[in-house]
Amino acid sequence: MSLRLLACSVLAVLACAVPAFAANQPAYGPPPAWVDVAAIPPPPSDEGAPAVQVLLDDHQARLDPTGDTFYSRRVIRILKPEGLTGVKSISVVWNPDTESVTFHTVKIIRDGKTIDLLEDPKAMLVLRREANLEQASLDGRITASRQIDGLQTGDILDFAVTRTHADPVLQGHSFDAERLNFAGVVGRYRAVVSWPKGETLQWKTTPGFGDPTVGAKDGRTVLTLDQTNALAPKAPVGAPLRFRRVGQLQATSFQSWNEISKLMAPLYAKASQVSATSPIKAEADAIAARTKDPKERALAALQLVEDKTRYFFLGMGEGGYVPANADDTWTRRFGDCKAKTALLLALLKNLGLDAEPVLVSLGGGDGINELPPSLAAFNHVLVRVKVKDQSYWLDGTRTGDRNAQAMLPPQHKWGLPVRAQGAALEAIVEPQINVPTVDTLLRLDASKGLDAKAAAHITVTFSGVFANSARATLARTPKADFERTFRQQFSNVAGGLDIDQVSWRDDPAGDLFTIELTGTNDMNWRKNQDLGMLEYKVGTGAAPGPFPKREPGPNRDAPFAVPYPAFTRSRTEIVLPNGGAGYTVRGPAGTVRVAGYEIVSASAIDAGVARFTVDMHSMMPEISAAEAEAANAQIRKLRDVDALVRAPA
Repeated sequence: MSLRLLACSVLAVLACAVPAFAANQPAYGPPPAWVDVAAIPPPPSDEGAPAVQVLLDDHQARLDPTGDTFYSRRVIRILKPEGLTGVKSISVVWNPDTESVTFHTVKIIRDGKTIDLLEDPKAMLVLRREANLEQASLDGRITASRQIDGLQTGDILDFAVTRTHADPVLQGHSFDAERLNFAGVVGRYRAVVSWPKGETLQWKTTPGFGDPTVGAKDGRTVLTLDQTNALAPKAPVGAPLRFRRVGQLQATSFQSWNEISKLMAPLYAKASQVSATSPIKAEADAIAARTKDPKERALAALQLVEDKTRYFFLGMGEGGYVPANADDTWTRRFGDCKAKTALLLALLKNLGLDAEPVLVSLGGGDGINELPPSLAAFNHVLVRVKVKDQSYWLDGTRTGDRNAQAMLPPQHKWGLPVRAQGAALEAIVEPQINVPTVDTLLRLDASKGLDAKAAAHITVTFSGVFANSARATLARTPKADFERTFRQQFSNVAGGLDIDQVSWRDDPAGDLFTIELTGTNDMNWRKNQDLGMLEYKVGTGAAPGPFPKREPGPNRDAPFAVPYPAFTRSRTEIVLPNGGAGYTVRGPAGTVRVAGYEIVSASAIDAGVARFTVDMHSMMPEISAAEAEAANAQIRKLRDVDALVRAPA
């Protein structure tokens, strides 16, 4: 199945996002002459099949420097009534600036008879629907949708469409991605990718896809995978992303990452140029007058772009790859990541700083270096500033950054610098965290006796991105709603905790945001029948979550991902009656290394106060499967250690 077709899970409406070639309306007609139209294969066994069974999943791509064409066909059978609710319509989405789409078949086959749903083109609803406006995104895409009227259990639905795609920005380069992505067993899965003989195309499969054959036909090189009764591979649970890319094929005409870097460089060079009278120069001069420190200048430029321009994605026209001009972005006071990057580059250039754009992938960076080079690998761009061989990273799409911590290396794993002479992929290494991102202190005053309600005071201190997020939430939320949210979040009827007041303090210079909550806690001191003593349970032993057991499949022995960098601190303090005389504590103490974490715990009574502290610090981004299996036993033991206070007998 083609990722570029975004070809649908039929259970989610059989929706296929299919690009095509400069057209505001879809066309209707037979497939292109080069398409090998398959016969509907015999259905797989019904035993264990889902409510919607895929009979045929066929994808044929014809890549060419003049434009790429993608044919996609899916034939499904409704086995059970439950499948009808998921197949209500078919939808195709495309960018009219660079794509066109042609419907070939939308029909129902029932008892050997055909119901043609394309017989009346007026039944196709075509509209420009901005599905992501709430996420500040305007891409100009068009949706064509057809309701599947009268579908019944036992029916076969046959849907085929072709799109063409030609973007002048790519300068004749092609890309295709195919994927085995369906539920249960498919009667036949086929992926065919062809390109002109003599043209160089790189391709690579990931585990579980199969072994395509390479042949020749009509002056073209043809890559084919054709399987019957195919089963889509399952990604290994808990693995880093690079191991979860299973059952995929990628093909690209780019020969190197260097080539992509050079292709994009002129776009950002042009967009970051400003006029001699540009107000951007005046803004840069104002920053320069405030400080001579390069690092402070870079932070000031970042804050200016964050505070003075809002994020809004414009994907229409050339907006998919081409950044808006910096002067235009400043005038409009909005822009997407490309536009904000160009604006930052203009400011930094006028501040005399060494800065360059870097292409990255939000959420998908792990393992990019193992894939064939393509622009499709990236969905974001930011700026790197170098000061005395030290790199600082600026992301203009963020908000509320107030200190240099905002310019630390991001979590994108890999980045491609955009340079006129080209560049190779570079690893982005996140630094270890030395300040807890969340530091929670619960202080209970039980000095008036075990039967009285204890005064409760909770302090939650956020740092880094968590502090920034809390700051941004406060800025856009009414004060009363902000307080209500935290009162409800921390009040615990089952635990006897009742929050009365909420306050906060912000320390932007220290990169901290603190929430303080006060109230009472009806502490539940339970009697230990074996010891004849009252106990108050603070919690269980500190440990990360256990690792699941993997089923057989590709990359089963892959490492397990560990949240990194991560550092949390949890503290509980209980002021005891009678200065703590006769009271004892039990709980974890010492330093333990398990599952990629270092856990430092302490349980003690000091000056009449029982104190329990747990620092949980991840030390590495992943551990081996063998280490995870061994860690599970240790995690169970750690969790069996209760933290509690015992009153005198």
